[in-house]
Amino acid sequence: MAGKVYTCKTCGAVAEEPGHLCAPSVETATCAYCGKNVPHTKHYCKGKMDDLKYVCEGCGRLAPTAELLCKPSKVPV
Repeated sequence: MAGKVYTCKTCGAVAEEPGHLCAPSVETATCAYCGKNVPHTKHYCKGKMDDLKYVCEGCGRLAPTAELLCKPSKVPV
């Protein structure tokens, strides 16, 4: 997604066109990891991907430590 990004205020879905979302917003948030203003919470900044060592087998969420996930599994290398 290179252009303007819209985030749904209801479910968090992301789209380049506001018509594809039920409650579109262009609000940004500050990434807790790199400090940049980003258009949505699904931001993966450079360097962060290197720290993601575990994946949740339940929901697919990535995390740097197993304790942050309900069903952690090591990310295959």
